[in-house]
Amino acid sequence: MSFSKVFTGAIVGLDAHLVEVEVNIDYHGFPGFVIVGLPAKEIDEAKERVRSAIKNCGYQFPNRKITVNLAPADIPKKGAFYDLPIAIGILVASGFITKDISKYFIIGELSLNGDVNKVAGVIPLSLFAKDNFEYIFLPHENSLEVEFVKGLKAKPVKSLSEVIDDINGDKNLDLIKVRSYLEYITELKSESKVEIDFKDIKGQGIAKRALEIAAAGGHNISLIGPPGTGKTLLSKALVSILPNLQEREAFEVTKIYSIAGQLKKEQPFISSRQFRAPHHSTSKAGLLGGGNPIVPGEISMAHRGVLFLDEFPELPREHIEALRQPIENHEIRISRASGAVIFPCNFMLIIASNPCPCGQYGNPQKQCNCGPYRVKKYQEKLSGPIIDRIDLHVACQMISVSEIESEFGQKGEENELEASLEIRKRVQKARDIQTKRYKGLENIYSNSDLNGPDIKQFCELGFAQKALMAKAVTNFRLSARAYYKILKVARTIADLAEAESISINHLAEALQYRFIEWKD
Repeated sequence: MSFSKVFTGAIVGLDAHLVEVEVNIDYHGFPGFVIVGLPAKEIDEAKERVRSAIKNCGYQFPNRKITVNLAPADIPKKGAFYDLPIAIGILVASGFITKDISKYFIIGELSLNGDVNKVAGVIPLSLFAKDNFEYIFLPHENSLEVEFVKGLKAKPVKSLSEVIDDINGDKNLDLIKVRSYLEYITELKSESKVEIDFKDIKGQGIAKRALEIAAAGGHNISLIGPPGTGKTLLSKALVSILPNLQEREAFEVTKIYSIAGQLKKEQPFISSRQFRAPHHSTSKAGLLGGGNPIVPGEISMAHRGVLFLDEFPELPREHIEALRQPIENHEIRISRASGAVIFPCNFMLIIASNPCPCGQYGNPQKQCNCGPYRVKKYQEKLSGPIIDRIDLHVACQMISVSEIESEFGQKGEENELEASLEIRKRVQKARDIQTKRYKGLENIYSNSDLNGPDIKQFCELGFAQKALMAKAVTNFRLSARAYYKILKVARTIADLAEAESISINHLAEALQYRFIEWKD
């Protein structure tokens, strides 16, 4: 009887956990190959991949009773990255590997010819390995993903034979060179191009200003107006003015994309804020997350970025109301019979909607064909609790032919045709102010992340400002949430103006984005 133990991991939600791959070769009884320890279907299929890979690398596969245990047995094991540790465990138990393997953390999928293929979830597994093991073996195709993990000693491998030779000391593999994140994003900036520039969008000066405020503070925003007013175009142009992604934010986002298997070869590390725009027919699991195994949904893929929901009232009512808790808590807990996982979802929400089914309610140029009942029923799809969670509300009006043909913006104001690059400079400067202000505070990156006690500290009001807010609460019957959201927006407006404190003008501007009144 021969026994070996190899170390690898399992991913639950966004966190990696230690898994011990125990291999026992019994020389009594009938030959067989069994994997136990709550393995998924793809792990059970590893038996054939491992068998063929070992043989095709020139080693003898033991024709004995082989039992592989993935401990602890109460953690579900999913993914194909258990192939390589299982193969190494069998080779150690068979005597082909004689060196100590306790210092290695091993992940990788095997081809039938012994090549090591790319796997998902390398980022969280590498971060775990860095703190608990001296070295990690991982697929060569995943090497670019871990270049920014400081302190990681990673050995990229292309085949099973390379792992065996390195452990036995016959060949020493080179470690991955760690790169600076700042150096990486500097390279990307020189190559980045603006697809939709604000200067190419005529009119809608108020909407542009609101989007600048939203980008600077990470606030949610609602754009409502007739079809053709540029709501979708403005939302897509927002990408061109978003602030830089901080290093710790980048790691959070990259972990999510790594687990979902959506890291691209040309972009192995997420270094910019992501813009997600799912169709309104997206399923609830696709939007929030779920499935079997549980995977992140669109709201988590938009973490630290933008979630754009066009034709928002067309979403099923159940989907709309399910967004309440994630918007407020910045995380979503998905519970299934097999267990529960928590995914982060701190995103900036943009919703675009029409004022009525035909879209012409409030349009002075066209007659609305909807009756009062249809308009009321359509607008009620945007429930009070959802509207209350949105910081800025903007009405996008139709623009005239003269404005479209003009070289300038609405009413001939040249500043409304300001380029995205200039707007982005102001946004970045405001976000840098926030980063410095909230340094050392956990999970607070921008003004939108502020909670009750923090708002009192960082959004302090003078006597005149308090009087204005008291009058606004009385006249407009504001909820406590709406009150604090106005303060956070005002704080962002003050940051854009590089002001130390919130003035009356800052509050007044924040208040004007709180209400929309449509008249037919």
